[in-house]
Amino acid sequence: MPVGLFRVCLLVITAIVNHPLFFPKENGTVPENTEEIIQKMKEREESLRLEQLRLEQEIADQEATQKALEKAAVVVEESKEEKVRWDMWTALSMVIFLLIELWRQDFQEGNWQDTGGEEDDMAVLGKAFKGVAFPDKAVLASFYVKRILATTGDMARMREMVEGFADDLLEALRSVCNRDADMEVEDSMGVGSMYENWRVRKPFVCDLIVPFAPPEPYCFCCQTWCSGDSFPPDEQGYGTIKVCRADEDATGCICDKTKLGEDMLCLLHSQVSSTRPSSEMEDLLCFKNTQYLDADQVMKWFQIAVTKAWNRISHKYEFDLSFSLLDSPGALKIKFKSGKSIAFNLTPVVQYENSDVYFISHFPRSSLATDIPSSTHWFLTFAVYERRFIQLVSKTLPANACHVSCLQILSFLHGKQCSLTGPSGLTNYHLKTVLLHLLQARPSQDWAPEKLEARLQDMLKFLEKCLHEKKLYHFFIGNGKVPAELGFPIIFQRAEPLNLFRPFVLRRDIYRKMVDTFHEMLRNMSALINEYTVHIPLAHTNGIRKEPL
Repeated sequence: MPVGLFRVCLLVITAIVNHPLFFPKENGTVPENTEEIIQKMKEREESLRLEQLRLEQEIADQEATQKALEKAAVVVEESKEEKVRWDMWTALSMVIFLLIELWRQDFQEGNWQDTGGEEDDMAVLGKAFKGVAFPDKAVLASFYVKRILATTGDMARMREMVEGFADDLLEALRSVCNRDADMEVEDSMGVGSMYENWRVRKPFVCDLIVPFAPPEPYCFCCQTWCSGDSFPPDEQGYGTIKVCRADEDATGCICDKTKLGEDMLCLLHSQVSSTRPSSEMEDLLCFKNTQYLDADQVMKWFQIAVTKAWNRISHKYEFDLSFSLLDSPGALKIKFKSGKSIAFNLTPVVQYENSDVYFISHFPRSSLATDIPSSTHWFLTFAVYERRFIQLVSKTLPANACHVSCLQILSFLHGKQCSLTGPSGLTNYHLKTVLLHLLQARPSQDWAPEKLEARLQDMLKFLEKCLHEKKLYHFFIGNGKVPAELGFPIIFQRAEPLNLFRPFVLRRDIYRKMVDTFHEMLRNMSALINEYTVHIPLAHTNGIRKEPL
C-alpha cells in the first residue's frame, strides 16, 4: 500500500513538472516556422543533388581523358617500335653501303698501278677512239723526225748557257746578301721537261730550283700532310715550314703552350729567349706574328736579291735581264741586242729533311698550285726523283726506246689543241704522270722503237680511263713499288695515294672543258700530225703491220 501510494505521487509530480505551461514560452524547442525549415531543407537537397551530378560528370571526363592518354601512349609506343625497326634497317643499309664503297675504293687503290699490264682492261676502254683515224707507224715516225727532232736540237746548248749564267747570278747573289742575317742560297738544279728531254713546244724554258736555308742559329722544321699533322683533304700535297732555333724542337717547349703563372719560370728557356719580337720573325720571312715561312715574303726577298745580284754583274754581259712574271719569284728573261730572248725560271725551294723532295711556293706556267690555301702552305715537288726515275728506267729499255717519243708527241698534240680551243685543266705534268705509270707497269721490251704506235695508244687509253674515273694518282705518293735505288722517303710511300684530279671533282666546268679538249685532240690528231708530215709512199706503209686499237 505505501508503495503504490508512492508511485501515484511520483507520477503526479512528473506530470506537473513536464507540463508545457510550467516553463516560459521562449525556452520551448518546438519551432513555429516548420514550413520555412522544410523549404530550406529541400533547397539544400537540390543543391546537393546538383553537386553530385557535377562530380559525376567530372569523374566521367577524367575517366575519358585517362582512356585517351592510355590510347595515345599505346600509339606512341607502337610508333617507337616501328621507328626503331626502321632505324635499324636504315642503319644496316648504310653500313652495307659503306662497306661496299670502302671495298671498292680499296680494290681500286690496291690495283691502281696495274693498269698497263692488263690488255683486257685496255680493250674495254677506248670508247672515244671509235671513228678516230689513228696514224700508222710510218706517219708517226716521219712526224717525229720532221717536227720533234728538228725543233729540239738546240736544247742542250740552251741548257748549258742558262746553267752557266744562273751559277754566276747566284754567286753574285751570295755576295750581296748578309751572311749573318739573310737566307743562305745553295746551287741550282735543273728539273722538268727541258732536263728530261721531252719538251717540244717553243719557247723553250729552263726550270731551275734553288734551295735556301735560314741563317744560324735557325733551321727549317717541315710539316707535311702525311707526317701525322692534321691537314684537311683540300690541303693534301701541301706542307708548312716552321722557322725554329737549332736547339729548339719543332713542336716547341710546353712553356709556349701553357700559362705557367707569374711566379713560375721554365728551366729550359729564359724569358728573353722564349719571346721573339715580331720584327725578328718577319726578317726571317715569316708570316706576320707567326713562325711559319711566308711564300710571298720569300718571293719579294728573292726578287730583290736577284735584282741586286744582276746590278753587280750586268757589266759583264751584253744583254739585258728582266722579270717576265711579277707573281713568280724568279721568272727571268734574257734579251739580246739582236731581238732574240731566252726565258728561264729560278725558283727558291726548301729541302724536306735530308731528301730530294722540296717545298716549292710557285709553279710558273702551271696550274698545279693555283688554289694554294694560304701563303704559309707550300706545295711539295718530286721533280728530282721523277728525273732520276726516268733515267733509271731508261737504262733497262731497248736502244732508242719510244717512251720519250710518246710523251713528246702527246705533249705536242695537247699543246696544239689548247692553242685552238683554249687552255684546260689538263697539263703536261698529267701527261708525264701517265707515262711514269706505264713505264712501271709494262715490261722493258714493250718500249722498243717499233712499238711507238701501240704505246702512244696505251697512253691515250690510260688517260681516257683516268678522265672517266676522275682519278689520276700521283706516281710517287702512296706507291710502294718505287725502286729502292732512288732512296725515296718511306713516309710518302706509306701515305694515302694522292689523286691529281681531285680538284676537278667539284669544279664541273673545268672537268667538262678538260674532257672536251681531250676528245677534240683525238678527233684532230690525224690532221695535226699530217700537217707536219712529208708524203710517204704507199708501198712503204704496206710493209708495216699495224697493231689493232
